[in-house]
Amino acid sequence: MQTTPIFQEIPTKRPNTPLLDKVNEPFQLRLLSEEQLAQLSYELRSYLLYSVGQSGGHFGAGLGVVELTVALHYIFNTPEDRIIWDVGHQAYPHKILTGRREAMPKIRHQNGPAAFPSREESEYDSFGVGHSSTSISAAMGMAIASKLQNQQRKAIAVIGDGALTAGMAFEALSHAGDISPDMLVILNDNDMAISNNVGGLKNHLARILSGKTYNHVRDSSKKVLSSTPGLMEFAKKTEEHVKGLMAPGTLFEELGFNYIGPIDGHDLPTLLRTLENMKELNGPQFLHVVTKKGKGFAPAESQPIAYHAINKIAPKITSSIQPVINKPKYANVFGQWICDMAEVEPKLVAITPAMREGSDLIKFSERFPERYFDVAIAEQHAVTLAAGLACEGVKPVVAIYSTFLQRAYDQLIHDVAIQNLDVLFAIDRAGLVGEDGATHAGSFDLSFLRCIPNMLIMAPSNENELRQMLYTGFIHKGPVSVRYPRGTGPGTTIQTEMNSIPLGKSLTIRSGKKIAILSFGSMLETAQMVATKLDATLVDMRFIKPLDTQCILQLSSSHSLLVTLEENVVAGGAGSGVSEYLSEQNINTPIIHCGLPDTFVPHGKPNDLLKECGLDPEGVLARVEKYYDVDNAEAS
Repeated sequence: MQTTPIFQEIPTKRPNTPLLDKVNEPFQLRLLSEEQLAQLSYELRSYLLYSVGQSGGHFGAGLGVVELTVALHYIFNTPEDRIIWDVGHQAYPHKILTGRREAMPKIRHQNGPAAFPSREESEYDSFGVGHSSTSISAAMGMAIASKLQNQQRKAIAVIGDGALTAGMAFEALSHAGDISPDMLVILNDNDMAISNNVGGLKNHLARILSGKTYNHVRDSSKKVLSSTPGLMEFAKKTEEHVKGLMAPGTLFEELGFNYIGPIDGHDLPTLLRTLENMKELNGPQFLHVVTKKGKGFAPAESQPIAYHAINKIAPKITSSIQPVINKPKYANVFGQWICDMAEVEPKLVAITPAMREGSDLIKFSERFPERYFDVAIAEQHAVTLAAGLACEGVKPVVAIYSTFLQRAYDQLIHDVAIQNLDVLFAIDRAGLVGEDGATHAGSFDLSFLRCIPNMLIMAPSNENELRQMLYTGFIHKGPVSVRYPRGTGPGTTIQTEMNSIPLGKSLTIRSGKKIAILSFGSMLETAQMVATKLDATLVDMRFIKPLDTQCILQLSSSHSLLVTLEENVVAGGAGSGVSEYLSEQNINTPIIHCGLPDTFVPHGKPNDLLKECGLDPEGVLARVEKYYDVDNAEAS
């Protein structure tokens, strides 16, 4: 039901929002009349468009939950009642209504609001959510805690945008059905999950099923029939059958939830009445809400994937300067390589956990559809599926973000590495990712991969190295990880031919005196600047496992200081591997490890964050000069 105009473009000036400007906290929202909520929703949607245009960021899913967000904060007593948004990029309207409206044009910027809910940021952010499918488990824990503490808090999990495709969500649903906590799960079904079109009949049905009269009759009937088990079972099956004919909720009913829906998530009166009714119900409740991703913004409605997120709207500048030639992103290099490799290797298959666009697998999925598997948000399944394929002689390539591979760590060890299976992991978003912050940073993969037996680990310093490493890893026998950063590289020419790199062999970039810099992966450009300044030897190590131990021995004997440089936490990282080897050889050459600190790095521009971590050229130089007398070649 379209009740407000559709925006055709993103506002560049702050829209007029007289009602929204009066709502800095949800208690002020609850002072409005129900008749005013439609206008407030319109203003909220227009301000969301404006603020994301200023900052860049996710907005497709947020546009779709505007009415739901308004209804939730209107009906429930937040922050006392807990709302958990899953996935977290649905929460932009929630942030606007909970005291962060004027800061939203700086969302994802350093010192601005985080891209996802954060407990440190606001008491209204009940649970930090960056990865998906955690909300039902968390809400269940909160509901149990409320009961143990004799509190009357409500716990509401809003799960959507495909998050219900993960196994963890169903594990939580199964457990909740077993112990029956007082909690509400809201499925935001925006065509990225399970969906049936809705209409007036289903909205009417939802109001009936959630109403006091129906539930009173239902509970009374249970008491009457409980003394006659046969009739009780017959009545239960009849109820399930009738509801199953009219609503797609049989699965959730079987799991122990009282299922209501589907209802139109943009129909405010229906949302308000249904939530008001369900607020009074005990036990596990499930509300199925159908929304339109990108609702109210025409381009996003027609292309929800393309408008999942946008970049900052930059002002148009006319200039006589020639435009800069766009360099391919590392993901683009991977996307081209896997298509080229598939042309000559029929056994190659590609697997991704719902990251087709981000991992640049669109062309592959179109050219080789029978060899492409998007498993949805199910990282554990993705890895074990690859293991099963490898057992039968197929050559799987798992395209996965570093931060998402963390969710499949047991499968990586138990199902792939122990069996020494031929699985290639193309690990994107390694290192800091910038505006998405700590939940999405690939800060730990070298540390958690390096300790796994049978694992070969490579890190390219440029685009061509990535292509050759992918080929090297693909033809290798056993599990291989190639980790590469987000965004573009230095612009190195990419060779069409594919050549295998000798395993565990580094590449000397320049020869110098006294100091040797061992660079791993994406830090080579920074290392080159530092090496030039110090007249130091510079080596592109390329391999984290196995290390080029012959090179390390030579450098330690001919230099008075070693410096390792990596975009991974220092603890257990590539530099730690160098120190471990030197210790084994009883070699005491001084060594400085430069890497990410022992903290969760917040959101901001990548270069600003690297500088903050001391991983810009000036920071690395300062670190060397602090511990080492460069002129006299002595450690301090």
